[in-house]
Amino acid sequence: MSKSIQGKKVAILSTDGFEQSELLEPRKALLAAGAEVKIVGLKAGKIKGWKEKNWGEEVDVDLVASEAKSEDFDAIVLPGGVINPDKLRSDKDAVAFLQGFVDAGKPIAAICHGPQTLIETGALRGRKMTSYKSLKTDLKNAGAEWVDEEVVTDRGLVTSRTPEDLPAFNKKMIEEIAEGVHNRARSSARPAADEGALHA
Repeated sequence: MSKSIQGKKVAILSTDGFEQSELLEPRKALLAAGAEVKIVGLKAGKIKGWKEKNWGEEVDVDLVASEAKSEDFDAIVLPGGVINPDKLRSDKDAVAFLQGFVDAGKPIAAICHGPQTLIETGALRGRKMTSYKSLKTDLKNAGAEWVDEEVVTDRGLVTSRTPEDLPAFNKKMIEEIAEGVHNRARSSARPAADEGALHA
């Protein structure tokens, strides 16, 4: 049985093109464990998922990133999808919102292409993690130790590779949220992000 995270507030940061199962299944698991879940998007309205080779279900946005505050949440989830993370990492409000979780050492769970957005925060240097295999070089260039494993946890950062890893991802995500803030994960992180520009 999963640990209870009753009353914990969790943000799912996403936009159009999210991998459908990677948003819907973690949200379902979080709600079942007692969390309050809010979808944070780039604009008000709905965001559209991607399923296999076509657009999928639409999901209501609860908050826009420009108005959302990381201090109002206990943890954040980053679904994958090829389109979704690329849009998020290019949006200053989305990156600033995510940066708040990084700086406070709050749990962060990212799956598949989801970790791509984290590159913009400088949070990956020295972190052991995984992702969809095509991101391996990008994440290593950002300072991460990339491994090919079902689920990896390092100082409150939970990562997985593909939708097939969702059961393990959801379980570990809930465990980390139940554990709470990781003081060792607190990070100014900016120098690492700036250093990445040297390799551009």
